[in-house]
Amino acid sequence: MVTHGKVSIFYTLICFYLILGIHYSSTFKTISIQIGGSVTIPCHYDRKYTQNRKYWYSEWNLSNKYTNTTEENLSVIDYPDQSLFTVTMRNLQENQRGRYYCILETEGQSSSSSTPVLNDFYLQIQSVLDLSVVNSSVTGQEGGNISVQCLYSSGWKTAFKRWCRFQENKCYTEGLTDTSQNSSVQISDDRRESFTVLMTGLRESDSGWYCCVVHELRIYVQLTVNKRKPDINTENDMKKTFPFVWLSTSAAVLLLLILIGVFIWRCRKRHNEEENKNRIRERSSAKTSDKVSCTPKDTEMYCTINDDNPNTSSSLDPSTNITYSTIAVTSGCKSHCPADGVIYSTVAQH
Repeated sequence: MVTHGKVSIFYTLICFYLILGIHYSSTFKTISIQIGGSVTIPCHYDRKYTQNRKYWYSEWNLSNKYTNTTEENLSVIDYPDQSLFTVTMRNLQENQRGRYYCILETEGQSSSSSTPVLNDFYLQIQSVLDLSVVNSSVTGQEGGNISVQCLYSSGWKTAFKRWCRFQENKCYTEGLTDTSQNSSVQISDDRRESFTVLMTGLRESDSGWYCCVVHELRIYVQLTVNKRKPDINTENDMKKTFPFVWLSTSAAVLLLLILIGVFIWRCRKRHNEEENKNRIRERSSAKTSDKVSCTPKDTEMYCTINDDNPNTSSSLDPSTNITYSTIAVTSGCKSHCPADGVIYSTVAQH
């Protein structure tokens, strides 16, 4: 009964479009895929519908495939953390062209016609593509740049070119200056059947699904932005230069220690030299000259020692050694005494 209702709706739609003379590809979003090729289509949904059932519906064979279904040429996978499910079709053939839907089941729905449509498009299978992309999966790093090259057939040279973010339905357009209005996104058309999208200053939040758009044609591109990683070349350079830096630093520290040691040695040497000079000077200043008086009639005399430095520590310290001289005078002293009758005796203080 349900299948009969779907078939009726399908043929009603065909009759309607035949009467109006309108081709599918001119009405719906069109994806152009080469025969034998594959395509991945994103279907976003609101986070509140994470637990709801979702499925992929095809008017080509009037079948639906629920999420987390994997077959030989078809995969329908749900990603609740990203609030989307993807449909991957492989080895597409010309008879598979037609209209397709991403469907979300909600409570209280009475029929498939009342279910919310998350995404719908017309799949066009061709031997020569009207629109394609060099790389449908692009990866970049935070703060870096990525470039996407979109190719179109000669019939679309004058058509308007856009780069759209699928989830937000936000598009950057090619202007007269071949740049978009956003400084981080630039679109340039070389008018030779290709246009290039350059995204600069990437952020993690830029990750998602985008599409190259030419008129109603579109092709999806998945962008993944990773966190910035340390530069491997810089780390290798640091590892290579570390031994040299370590040796240079060690040599500098060793030289500094040697210089400090030499400075200390010279200071101590100078200090010792000064002390030696002071000792010699002190000994020289401690020498005294004593006067001894004698007369020829004295058969013996004891000389008197005059200490010229009575206040020095040696005069106060009883342990200080002082040498005293005793002079014996015999007869005939007159002939041995100086004219002034004074004998000078030098006594060194020890």
